[in-house]
Amino acid sequence: MGAVATTSKVAGGHGQRPECLTSDLGWLLSNASYALAGEIAQAFGPLGISPRGFHVLEAAAFDGGHTQSELAEMVGLDKTTMVVTVDALEAAGLAERRPSETDRRARVIEVTDAGREKIAEARAVIKAVQADVLGSLPPEQAEALLETLATLVGDRLSERIQCSPPLRRRQPR
Repeated sequence: MGAVATTSKVAGGHGQRPECLTSDLGWLLSNASYALAGEIAQAFGPLGISPRGFHVLEAAAFDGGHTQSELAEMVGLDKTTMVVTVDALEAAGLAERRPSETDRRARVIEVTDAGREKIAEARAVIKAVQADVLGSLPPEQAEALLETLATLVGDRLSERIQCSPPLRRRQPR
């Protein structure tokens, strides 16, 4: 007969999870990401920008002169989502599309002064949410977690694997 799975308490007291889940890296990272994305989205409400919009804006401000396609690749968005996101940033006066100097078919996304101010506001919100979340860990564990995740994402997990059917990302509620 099969072994009985042990359980661990879920943070916040919302029930039990079997050890087969709480020892699964994919499940843990997915749930942590989803919960954190929800907290950030809620905290961004008063800013009038979505986390996706912020990430596109921040990437556009980084090293300047990126086309929509380059930004889509940097942030991990499909072209249609990128267009909708840049449309919203442009409508809010946070970014502008300008013709590329090297490719007349391409548009470079430039961050406006208002966009730079919004980036600073959003970074402060993210810093506060991150400090609150990581505050539940001892400082050395929080630092080790960030360093370890940065290493994984920058190395072993840096390539997006194309699979069929394609993976879908949940949207924060």
